[in-house]
Parts: sequence; structure tokens; C-alpha cells
Amino acid sequence: MRQQWTTPRLLGSLLLVAAVGISCVGAAPAGEAKAASGVVPLGQVIPAPAEVEPGGSPYEITSRTRIRVEEGSREARRIGEQLAGVLRPSTGYRLPVTDEGGGDGIRLELSGKAKELGAEGYRFASGRRGVTITAKEPAGLFHGVQTLRQQLPPRIESDSRQEGPWQVAGGRIEDTPRFAYRGAMLDVSRHFFTVEQVKRYIDQMAMYKVNKLHLHISDDQGWRIAIDSWPRLAEYGGSTQVGGGPGGYYTKDQYKDIVRYASERYLEVIPEIDMPGHTNAALASYAELNCNGVAPPLYTGTNVGFSSLCVPKEITYDFVDDVIREIAALTPGRYLHIGGDEAHSTPHEDYVTFMDRVQPVVAKYGKTVMGWHQLTGANPAEGAIAQYWGYDQTGQAERDQVVAAAKKGTKLVLSPADRSYLDMKYNKDTPLGLAWAGLVEVDRSYDWDPGTYLAGAPESSIFGVEAPLWSETISTSKHIEFMAFPRLPGIAELGWSPASTHDWEAYKVRLAAHGPRWDALGMDYYKSAKVPWPAS
Repeated sequence: MRQQWTTPRLLGSLLLVAAVGISCVGAAPAGEAKAASGVVPLGQVIPAPAEVEPGGSPYEITSRTRIRVEEGSREARRIGEQLAGVLRPSTGYRLPVTDEGGGDGIRLELSGKAKELGAEGYRFASGRRGVTITAKEPAGLFHGVQTLRQQLPPRIESDSRQEGPWQVAGGRIEDTPRFAYRGAMLDVSRHFFTVEQVKRYIDQMAMYKVNKLHLHISDDQGWRIAIDSWPRLAEYGGSTQVGGGPGGYYTKDQYKDIVRYASERYLEVIPEIDMPGHTNAALASYAELNCNGVAPPLYTGTNVGFSSLCVPKEITYDFVDDVIREIAALTPGRYLHIGGDEAHSTPHEDYVTFMDRVQPVVAKYGKTVMGWHQLTGANPAEGAIAQYWGYDQTGQAERDQVVAAAKKGTKLVLSPADRSYLDMKYNKDTPLGLAWAGLVEVDRSYDWDPGTYLAGAPESSIFGVEAPLWSETISTSKHIEFMAFPRLPGIAELGWSPASTHDWEAYKVRLAAHGPRWDALGMDYYKSAKVPWPAS
């Protein structure tokens, strides 16, 4: 159970928090008032913390600061080194990471007794002598460090030395996530993104406590992972992309590198092999996967729904078994996504037959099935997770189908296209993106409640939220950033923060403060007129 403090939650605006933040629990000495005036108010971060108790003196990071971790904790030391890697360039301080005991500095503590914090929660305490972040598990420690980053001025993110002071507001935070699943999806099939580009996006996700990276690695336009038993999938099927560019694919070592990098930032990689539709790259690579035995040409357009694996052919299931076996062996995470959307060229009976045969293959190799919500029109396996991407124009019958599955035990990840699809245009003049689900400004993306969004689905069936980024018009890291920011942090907050903190008017002020942070990181982002960005 989360500890319930009697102090107010962080529900007000930036000005309200700034007014009460330092005096709520013991006023700061008069001599410190001037120094404290530039401190980021405690809890003025994204996602909004569950519990905030501001008060007391701030802590200042100086040249004497040490980052203290427990002896023998490799993960705590790695998290400490990651924090030092952020802070050293901008402060110019050494900030040694040490397992020497001491009550000062930045202390990262793992405590098996802190059961109330669960797998991802953390406790944050700041005062004159230091900052202590406590967690039951390393993931919570990492999330607490992201909160610490945001409690420092935006220039802390710079890769060159900046002027201090580097103060952290005094007080306490206790924070645990509302939902276990907080994801972002990157489509590397329509346009291919290199390992380094994916890593850059992982770092950006991790700042906002996103814990799942859903990689869409196969589609009509490209197959993006090497499969030893079917080598032409990557070599030929991965040779192009939307618009006819050179495409590309990940070797197994490169994919494992992405998985490792994500895991070090406490993101679980969920690979998606979309089937039985969205399979032209595979069909073009191997003629025998087609019912007529004829391979279609590679496809570089953006239409959907025209391709299908041949459900009656036994070789189809040999193919599926090989692909799932090889990808499962590379993926330590629990989930494997089998797609299942927009299979317009697959008759319904064939679709049900295909899913009945493929879901047990996923289980055979030790993974849990994920699929787009069309899976609920078949027979979802026990424990399967359906990802809902419907929007305002989705028919009631389709919604009812998903709700019925949820009532029978199928967990739902919510990705409503007209709220969380990061490839939708912000407005009609947005130079990138699509608009088939509507225009999605930052306020619309933020202003919905996953717990009540799908009428009839019990809140207990909601596993979490995900923000997909499809790449028909996206081909560079700058494109990713422009479409993901400022919307991704809002989706992350919906997944992490209590419903009671949800307030667009307060959130937009917190969000505005992240513009300078993204500037310091060299990120691109959409400067929505809905957000009161600081004057540059």
C-alpha cells in the first residue's frame, strides 16, 4: 500500500507550488531565501509524483559532492555512474561514485524492507546535507534519479560547463506508478532507424519513466531483423523502405545491443512481427509463403491491408515457428507482439485459424502474446494482452468486442489513435505526420483518463498505455523528436501518475519548463501554442 501523507498532493500550478514549496515544512533560514529562489519547486516534474511533501532547506551540489552507493550493488553503481555522466559535463565537478559510507551527498539506496515501493517506486528525500533516493528494486532507483535530474535547472543537461548553483529543493517525495505498462512504440519498418537512433530515443523515453520499448520490426515495407533460418527476410525484405530508400536491418548482435541498452535504462524491449497481414516484405522474400507460389515485388508505398500469409499452407507455420523461436531467444523480456491488425486480405475464419495456431507457438518459446485489439475477434490465449488503437470513429461493435474480452480476463494496453498516436499531425499545417485519426494537439493527447477511457472495461483490466510512432513520414531523429515531444511526456504521465494529479492547466506549466531542457539536450520539439513556453 502507498503511504498516504497528510500534506497536500502536487495538484496546483507552478506558481502555487513555488509559493508554498520551501516553507511547507519548516521555513528556510532567511540567509538562504535568495539562493532558494531559483530552485525548481519540489515535485515540479513529469510524470507528476504520487506524494509530495515540500519543505526545509535545499541541497546544493558542489565540487565536494559524492554519489554514494552501497557496496556490492552493481546495478546501483551503474545507476550512479549514469547520473554522474549527466551531471559532470554541465557542473564541471568530479562527482566520484563511491561505496564509502557517509551521510552527505547524493545517496542511492536499495532496501528490501521498502516493500510499499514495489518494483518501480522510489522515495526521495532532500535537505541541507544531501539527497537520498531509496527503492526496493533498481528500476525504482533509476526512476528516482530521473526525478533528481528534473529537480535541477534545465542547463544541467548541457554537454558543456554551465554556471550554477545546482540546488535541489528540500522535502520528500514518495512515488509509485499507477500502471505497470508505460510504453512507446517505434516503427522501424516503414523507415529504418539505426541502432544509435533507437538508443537516442530510448534515452528520451527513460527520462519520463517509460518502461517498455515496442519495436515494430516487420511490415509490408521492410523486414528489419536477421533470421538465420530465413536469411532473405532481412537481406532482401529489408533492402528498401517507404519512398524507395536503402532500408536496412539489425544483425542479431545489433538487436541484442538495443535490448541491453534499453535494459540498462529499465526498458523492456517488445519485438513485433506483424502477421498475418502487413507481411509483403516476407512474401516478397520467399515465394513459397504465398498461396499462389509467386513472390510479389517489394513495396515502398503506404497502403495497408493488401497482404496476407497463406493460412492453409503448412510452411507458413514452419516459418512462424522459426521466426518466433529465433526472436524469443534474443529477447529476455516477457512479451512478443504478433500484430494482427488490418488483416483485410485474410478471411475471418482464416484469421481465427491462424491466431489459434500461432499463439501457442509464442507460449512454446516462453513468451506472453501481445497483439493489436483485432486479436479479441479471435480467441485470445490465456494471459494475452490486446493493444487497443481505436479512436472516436471506431464502431461500437468493435469496442464491445474488446470490452467483452477484457471482462473475460484479457488485459488491455491503451493506444487510442486520436490521443496517443505520435504520428498524427498536431494541426493542419504540421509538416510531418498523417491525419486519418484526426489532428492531435498536445492538450488532446494528454487530456484523457486510461482508467475510464473504454466504457465498460473494468479499470483492473487496463495494463497500461503506449504511444506508438508510425514512420510513413518519419525518417530522422529530428523527425522522431518533433512528433514525440511534447506529447510523449503526457502519455508517460497518464501511465505513471495518480488520476488525482491529472490537470491540464497545471500540467501545461510543468511541460513548458521542459522546453529549455530539450534545448539543452539538442532535441527538436513542436512548440505548441497551447503551452506557455518560456521566452527564449
